[in-house]
Amino acid sequence: MQTQDPDSAIRLTDTDAALARLSAVQKRYLDDPFLKHLVPRAHLQQPRPYLINIGTYVRATAIDDLVFQWLQNSAAQGTRCQIVSMGSGSDTRFWRIATGPHKDNLAAYIEMDFPEITTKKAMAIRKSKDLSAVLGDVTVAPGGTGLSSPKYHLLPADLRLPPADTFGRLLASDSGAVLSPALPTLLLFECVLVYMSPTASSAVLQWFREYFSPQGSGALGSIVYEMFRLQDSFGRVMVDNLKARHVSLPGAEPYPNVESLPDRYLNLGFSAARALTLKEIRKSYIPPAELQRIAQLELVDEIEELDLVLEHYAITWGLFVPPSASATPWSQWGLSVKAAAPVDEEDED
Repeated sequence: MQTQDPDSAIRLTDTDAALARLSAVQKRYLDDPFLKHLVPRAHLQQPRPYLINIGTYVRATAIDDLVFQWLQNSAAQGTRCQIVSMGSGSDTRFWRIATGPHKDNLAAYIEMDFPEITTKKAMAIRKSKDLSAVLGDVTVAPGGTGLSSPKYHLLPADLRLPPADTFGRLLASDSGAVLSPALPTLLLFECVLVYMSPTASSAVLQWFREYFSPQGSGALGSIVYEMFRLQDSFGRVMVDNLKARHVSLPGAEPYPNVESLPDRYLNLGFSAARALTLKEIRKSYIPPAELQRIAQLELVDEIEELDLVLEHYAITWGLFVPPSASATPWSQWGLSVKAAAPVDEEDED
């Protein structure tokens, strides 16, 4: 009898995320002309409830803000930067950057995920003229499990394995390093580390921090988006629902509240870290004009339920500046308050 692949349920969460983003695009919360090429039968997919649409919008808007700041800070120093997206799944951020105003600020964009996911993505990229045209010359990995171009690299990897066996081999090999410790580098983890043991996720961050110190001269930034605070009644329901789908969240245990989230970075020697819940970001860190625009897209009739969901997800960002790099340009990197007043009253109309 064939045993079920224990990681198949985790890989299916990428489908959930892609369909949630597609729904937010369909409802005009977000603009993403590339996503349809990575979602099978995109035109037949049904929109998601407003709870998912708004959560997806807040998540995407905040992470985009942090990423664009990183690109701008690098350009202000007269250098380009690198972005490494772990568990990247069906994400389209590379194409959005590569066709946008910050395209010249990007030296390399690296995506890593399970081989099953990178194989499907590599195939979708090669089939789509819109996606492949942005890459230029492409080299396909043996077996079609990934591909590389001058700026974009799609690499198969299990992030739970010892970092020396994965990142050391794929990113920092003596035969030709894909990742330079001399350039400012941003790590992205969107719903990734929560599926890993705390020991494994710490090992990933520790490898990168050591790679950029002491020999590195580029700043290292990292963004984590995931669920947390799963010990309360709402969190336990989330955990039970995922267990029913054979998905566990071992990485959430060390983070019972938002105050504990920066410890992920600070305990590993990062220079600074901060965390905000999606509820906080929605209320104060989205431009007022944008809040007014999205308030017109769908009727929100349960503010309390929306807030309850949003306060169980957070974005945490950490910064490490090697001794040989200047901290000044990076000291202001982070989300800043943009909305002057709560938006609940507008939503309840």
